[in-house]
Amino acid sequence: MELKEIQKRLREVIANSGIPQKEIAKQIGVSAQTVSKYMRVDVFPALDTLAKLCKLLDVKSDYILGLTNY
Repeated sequence: MELKEIQKRLREVIANSGIPQKEIAKQIGVSAQTVSKYMRVDVFPALDTLAKLCKLLDVKSDYILGLTNY
């Protein structure tokens, strides 16, 4: 799977979570601007941040990385 598809999945999960980007940022320890960049620019979180995002959003990293379809 290409990075663009991984980023697309991450954007979809964040957008569908119903959690404001500001709150996501607070919970995972990054700035709100950083979360905004995940949503609109080709920026991908560091692995430790991705793990925190997956836990917060209740999604498996395998899905984000394209290893599974759920």
